[in-house]
Amino acid sequence: MTVLSEFSLIQHYFEQLSTQRDDVLLGIGDDCALLQCPAQHVIAVSIDTLVENIHFFADVDPEHLGYKSLAVGLSDLAAMGAQPAWFTLALTLPEVNENWLKGFSQGLAKLAKKQNIQLVGGDTTRGPLTISIQVHGFVPAEKALRRSGAQVGDMIYVTGTLGDAGAALQLQLQKWNNVALNVEDKSYLRQRLEQPTPRLEIGQELAGLASAAIDISDGLLADLGHILDKSGVGARLDLAKLPLSLAMSKVDRKTAERFALQSGDDYELCFTVPPQYFSEIEQRFKDQCTLIGTITDDQGIYFIDDNDALIALKGTGYDHFPV
Repeated sequence: MTVLSEFSLIQHYFEQLSTQRDDVLLGIGDDCALLQCPAQHVIAVSIDTLVENIHFFADVDPEHLGYKSLAVGLSDLAAMGAQPAWFTLALTLPEVNENWLKGFSQGLAKLAKKQNIQLVGGDTTRGPLTISIQVHGFVPAEKALRRSGAQVGDMIYVTGTLGDAGAALQLQLQKWNNVALNVEDKSYLRQRLEQPTPRLEIGQELAGLASAAIDISDGLLADLGHILDKSGVGARLDLAKLPLSLAMSKVDRKTAERFALQSGDDYELCFTVPPQYFSEIEQRFKDQCTLIGTITDDQGIYFIDDNDALIALKGTGYDHFPV
């Protein structure tokens, strides 16, 4: 078995895993990368760290883990309406496991090539398995989406379906089960947890239409709450309109709603749109997003229940450091 040093490990598994971009003037192999940003654009930067047994199970498929490690950062770029360009990787390994590295790098490469994003630097160290990826993208300066632009009367939309990843997590932790879910349903939910889809194309198309946006990583309640806090507004959500997958529609509605509202790892987008763009949103994003509520001048979030009554629900999303 070949013994790999830090530098040969990077060269062997990661240096050529992504496409080569013309705006990378100098990539892996020097003290810094040199990158060219298009004129009249700004750079959007985000970093996420995934830790074994906190963000992923120790027995997760390494190819799925590689894919997700990049997807969670790309979801942040999507929420800003940014086009992905470059990323860096800091990888802490308890040991050099070449089979694991092969699978991890293949999963990373699959998404990197799909989104035309190039690895431009990184680092490897020894320690508990930890993955940190910093993503960089660019967006026209005047079109970057923010959390702070929601206005009273705006419509609240979400992409995709909600609660799938949270349900999959509880199934794996054996803290919840449902006899209505068959093997195919559980496999689908697990795929949504381990291989989320960053909504980059939708995010870029929302530039000039959406007033505010965020990606749903910690749960709809928590992440919509960030938009409300930054914008100084409130919201009313119609519980009957929360979008559920075919699998989650088999679960009793109250349980499915709880997952949709409070569980994280969906990596869908939540965004607000002025009402004059309703027809355009419905036509351009048909079957890709769902209108779930409106921005109000209330404080906090209220819900419209089955009887058209307003109720306040308690609970938030995931918090690494709960009070």
